[in-house]
Amino acid sequence: MNAAKRLEIFRRLHEDNPEPRTELDYSTPFELLIAVILSAQATDVGVNKATAKLYPVANTPEAIYALGVDGLSAYIKTIGLFNSKAKNVIETCRLLIEKHGSQVPDNREDLEALPGVGRKTANVVLNTAFRQPAMAVDTHIFRVSNRTGIAPGKTVLEVEKKLLKFVPKDYLLDAHHWLILHGRYVCQARKPRCGSCRIEDLCEYKSKTSDD
Repeated sequence: MNAAKRLEIFRRLHEDNPEPRTELDYSTPFELLIAVILSAQATDVGVNKATAKLYPVANTPEAIYALGVDGLSAYIKTIGLFNSKAKNVIETCRLLIEKHGSQVPDNREDLEALPGVGRKTANVVLNTAFRQPAMAVDTHIFRVSNRTGIAPGKTVLEVEKKLLKFVPKDYLLDAHHWLILHGRYVCQARKPRCGSCRIEDLCEYKSKTSDD
Protein backbone atom coordinates (compact mmCIF):
# COMPACT_ATOMS: atom_id res chain seq x y z
CA MET A 1 0.00 0.00 0.00
CA ASN A 2 1.34 3.43 -0.92
CA ALA A 3 1.40 6.62 1.12
CA ALA A 4 -1.37 8.28 -0.88
CA LYS A 5 -3.79 5.45 -0.11
CA ARG A 6 -2.96 5.52 3.58
CA LEU A 7 -3.46 9.27 3.69
CA GLU A 8 -6.89 8.99 2.08
CA ILE A 9 -7.90 6.14 4.40
CA PHE A 10 -7.17 8.18 7.52
CA ARG A 11 -8.61 11.34 5.99
CA ARG A 12 -11.94 9.53 5.58
CA LEU A 13 -11.83 7.95 9.03
CA HIS A 14 -11.16 11.41 10.47
CA GLU A 15 -13.95 12.94 8.41
CA ASP A 16 -16.46 10.40 9.74
CA ASN A 17 -15.27 10.65 13.35
CA PRO A 18 -13.19 13.80 13.99
CA GLU A 19 -12.67 13.17 17.70
CA PRO A 20 -12.57 9.42 18.32
CA ARG A 21 -12.55 8.24 21.91
CA THR A 22 -11.98 5.01 23.75
CA GLU A 23 -15.19 3.20 24.67
CA LEU A 24 -13.91 2.69 28.20
CA ASP A 25 -15.46 5.13 30.67
CA TYR A 26 -12.95 7.18 32.66
CA SER A 27 -12.39 10.71 33.92
CA THR A 28 -8.74 10.61 35.09
CA PRO A 29 -5.54 8.88 33.95
CA PHE A 30 -5.80 6.61 36.99
CA GLU A 31 -9.37 5.55 36.14
CA LEU A 32 -8.22 4.84 32.57
CA LEU A 33 -5.26 2.78 33.77
CA ILE A 34 -7.44 0.60 35.99
CA ALA A 35 -10.08 0.19 33.28
CA VAL A 36 -7.48 -0.92 30.74
CA ILE A 37 -5.97 -3.43 33.19
CA LEU A 38 -9.46 -4.82 33.77
CA SER A 39 -10.23 -4.95 30.04
CA ALA A 40 -7.75 -7.72 29.22
CA GLN A 41 -9.80 -10.59 27.73
CA ALA A 42 -12.98 -8.71 28.62
CA THR A 43 -15.32 -6.36 26.78
CA ASP A 44 -15.37 -2.61 27.29
CA VAL A 45 -19.09 -2.86 28.04
CA GLY A 46 -18.42 -5.37 30.83
CA VAL A 47 -15.63 -3.25 32.29
CA ASN A 48 -17.77 -0.11 32.20
CA LYS A 49 -20.55 -1.87 34.13
CA ALA A 50 -18.07 -2.82 36.85
CA THR A 51 -16.31 0.54 37.08
CA ALA A 52 -19.68 2.36 37.15
CA LYS A 53 -20.16 0.75 40.58
CA LEU A 54 -16.52 0.88 41.66
CA TYR A 55 -15.46 4.44 40.81
CA PRO A 56 -18.15 6.30 42.81
CA VAL A 57 -16.86 4.41 45.85
CA ALA A 58 -13.13 4.28 45.06
CA ASN A 59 -11.34 6.01 42.19
CA THR A 60 -7.91 6.87 43.62
CA PRO A 61 -4.93 4.60 44.38
CA GLU A 62 -5.49 5.10 48.12
CA ALA A 63 -9.21 4.35 48.02
CA ILE A 64 -8.89 1.21 45.88
CA TYR A 65 -5.90 -0.01 47.90
CA ALA A 66 -7.97 0.38 51.06
CA LEU A 67 -10.57 -2.02 49.62
CA GLY A 68 -8.04 -4.84 49.52
CA VAL A 69 -8.16 -7.75 47.11
CA ASP A 70 -11.42 -9.17 48.50
CA GLY A 71 -13.14 -5.80 48.61
CA LEU A 72 -12.13 -4.97 45.05
CA SER A 73 -13.08 -8.44 43.80
CA ALA A 74 -16.65 -7.85 44.91
CA TYR A 75 -16.91 -4.97 42.43
CA ILE A 76 -15.22 -6.68 39.48
CA LYS A 77 -16.37 -10.29 39.87
CA THR A 78 -18.43 -10.04 36.66
CA ILE A 79 -15.19 -9.57 34.68
CA GLY A 80 -13.13 -12.51 33.46
CA LEU A 81 -9.98 -13.34 35.46
CA PHE A 82 -11.19 -11.02 38.23
CA ASN A 83 -9.14 -12.69 40.95
CA SER A 84 -5.77 -12.13 39.29
CA LYS A 85 -6.83 -8.70 38.09
CA ALA A 86 -7.80 -7.67 41.62
CA LYS A 87 -4.38 -8.70 42.91
CA ASN A 88 -2.64 -6.78 40.10
CA VAL A 89 -4.73 -3.65 40.66
CA ILE A 90 -4.13 -3.61 44.42
CA GLU A 91 -0.38 -4.05 43.91
CA THR A 92 -0.39 -1.39 41.20
CA CYS A 93 -2.12 1.01 43.60
CA ARG A 94 0.50 0.29 46.26
CA LEU A 95 3.33 1.04 43.82
CA LEU A 96 1.66 4.23 42.60
CA ILE A 97 1.33 5.45 46.18
CA GLU A 98 4.85 4.48 47.25
CA LYS A 99 6.85 5.26 44.12
CA HIS A 100 4.91 7.80 42.08
CA GLY A 101 3.12 10.09 44.51
CA SER A 102 -0.19 8.43 43.58
CA GLN A 103 0.18 9.71 40.02
CA VAL A 104 0.09 7.59 36.87
CA PRO A 105 3.53 7.67 35.20
CA ASP A 106 3.67 9.21 31.73
CA ASN A 107 6.50 7.00 30.46
CA ARG A 108 6.62 3.43 29.21
CA GLU A 109 9.30 2.11 31.56
CA ASP A 110 7.44 3.02 34.75
CA LEU A 111 4.07 1.95 33.37
CA GLU A 112 5.30 -1.47 32.29
CA ALA A 113 6.79 -2.02 35.75
CA LEU A 114 3.27 -2.03 37.21
CA PRO A 115 1.55 -5.41 37.69
CA GLY A 116 -0.94 -6.20 34.95
CA VAL A 117 0.49 -3.54 32.65
CA GLY A 118 2.08 -4.86 29.47
CA ARG A 119 3.13 -3.02 26.35
CA LYS A 120 -0.41 -2.74 24.96
CA THR A 121 -1.86 -1.32 28.18
CA ALA A 122 1.03 1.12 28.48
CA ASN A 123 0.43 2.26 24.91
CA VAL A 124 -3.27 2.89 25.57
CA VAL A 125 -2.47 5.02 28.62
CA LEU A 126 0.35 6.92 26.93
CA ASN A 127 -1.80 7.66 23.89
CA THR A 128 -5.21 8.25 25.45
CA ALA A 129 -4.35 9.88 28.78
CA PHE A 130 -1.12 11.66 27.85
CA ARG A 131 -1.63 12.14 24.07
CA GLN A 132 1.68 10.58 23.12
CA PRO A 133 2.15 8.92 19.70
CA ALA A 134 1.87 5.33 20.88
CA MET A 135 0.04 2.51 19.10
CA ALA A 136 -1.76 -0.14 21.16
CA VAL A 137 -2.22 -3.09 18.82
CA ASP A 138 -5.07 -5.33 19.94
CA THR A 139 -6.75 -8.09 17.92
CA HIS A 140 -8.88 -5.56 16.02
CA ILE A 141 -5.96 -3.37 14.99
CA PHE A 142 -3.82 -6.39 14.12
CA ARG A 143 -6.58 -7.73 11.86
CA VAL A 144 -7.40 -4.39 10.18
CA SER A 145 -3.73 -3.55 9.59
CA ASN A 146 -3.11 -6.89 7.89
CA ARG A 147 -6.39 -7.18 5.99
CA THR A 148 -6.35 -3.72 4.50
CA GLY A 149 -2.62 -3.66 3.83
CA ILE A 150 -2.12 -0.50 5.90
CA ALA A 151 0.59 -2.11 8.02
CA PRO A 152 0.93 -5.87 7.48
CA GLY A 153 3.00 -7.84 9.95
CA LYS A 154 3.30 -11.30 11.48
CA THR A 155 3.57 -10.11 15.07
CA VAL A 156 1.86 -7.46 17.18
CA LEU A 157 5.16 -5.59 17.63
CA GLU A 158 5.86 -5.61 13.89
CA VAL A 159 2.42 -4.14 13.16
CA GLU A 160 2.89 -1.55 15.91
CA LYS A 161 6.21 -0.38 14.48
CA LYS A 162 4.86 -0.24 10.94
CA LEU A 163 1.83 1.78 12.01
CA LEU A 164 4.05 4.29 13.81
CA LYS A 165 6.10 4.55 10.63
CA PHE A 166 3.36 4.56 8.00
CA VAL A 167 0.37 6.37 9.53
CA PRO A 168 0.44 10.00 8.33
CA LYS A 169 1.76 12.23 11.11
CA ASP A 170 -1.35 14.43 11.22
CA TYR A 171 -3.47 11.38 12.08
CA LEU A 172 -1.10 9.43 14.30
CA LEU A 173 -2.49 10.48 17.68
CA ASP A 174 -6.00 9.23 16.92
CA ALA A 175 -5.21 6.34 14.56
CA HIS A 176 -5.38 3.80 17.40
CA HIS A 177 -9.03 4.66 18.10
CA TRP A 178 -10.10 4.75 14.46
CA LEU A 179 -8.58 1.35 13.74
CA ILE A 180 -10.09 -0.28 16.84
CA LEU A 181 -13.57 1.08 16.07
CA HIS A 182 -13.24 0.05 12.42
CA GLY A 183 -12.30 -3.47 13.43
CA ARG A 184 -15.00 -3.69 16.07
CA TYR A 185 -17.91 -2.50 13.95
CA VAL A 186 -16.99 -2.80 10.26
CA CYS A 187 -13.97 -4.99 9.53
CA GLN A 188 -15.17 -7.71 11.86
CA ALA A 189 -13.33 -10.98 12.39
CA ARG A 190 -15.77 -13.54 11.04
CA LYS A 191 -17.22 -11.54 8.20
CA PRO A 192 -16.15 -7.99 7.30
CA ARG A 193 -18.95 -5.61 6.35
CA CYS A 194 -17.27 -4.49 3.13
CA GLY A 195 -20.52 -3.27 1.59
CA SER A 196 -20.81 -0.48 4.17
CA CYS A 197 -17.10 0.26 4.55
CA ARG A 198 -15.90 3.81 3.90
CA ILE A 199 -12.47 2.65 2.79
CA GLU A 200 -13.54 -0.41 0.78
CA ASP A 201 -12.19 1.01 -2.48
CA LEU A 202 -8.78 1.66 -0.89
CA CYS A 203 -8.52 -1.61 1.01
CA GLU A 204 -6.29 -4.34 -0.46
CA TYR A 205 -8.14 -7.30 1.07
CA LYS A 206 -8.65 -9.93 -1.60
CA SER A 207 -11.73 -11.69 -0.22
CA LYS A 208 -14.14 -8.77 0.09
CA THR A 209 -17.80 -9.39 0.86
CA SER A 210 -20.91 -7.53 -0.25
CA ASP A 211 -22.28 -7.53 3.29
CA ASP A 212 -23.55 -4.33 4.88
